[in-house]
Amino acid sequence: MSEEMEKKIQEVANKIVKDYNPEKIILFGSYAWGNPTKDSDVDLFIVKDSPKKGRGIAYEIDRSIFPRPFAIDILAYTPTEVKEKIEKDRNLFIEDVINNGKILYAKS
Repeated sequence: MSEEMEKKIQEVANKIVKDYNPEKIILFGSYAWGNPTKDSDVDLFIVKDSPKKGRGIAYEIDRSIFPRPFAIDILAYTPTEVKEKIEKDRNLFIEDVINNGKILYAKS
């Protein structure tokens, strides 16, 4: 990933942090794994404590990112949803994102 693209992705993450105060933002997919193409979108996994469920959180965040500097795909979950999906549902995809994605932000 180019330095310029890395900077743009971090700027989007910073806007999300400022506007939504998430617990964590993780970059996953081709940009995180190091093999993006010209058609790749930026995949963000966001964990946010909220009374809304994941889709509601993702929709709200997704609407706020305009104008978009690039195509973005957002997956968002509450901490409880993440825990249930890993422990109860054995969701290997989410486990892979958590373990191998690039952390752009983590609340201390």
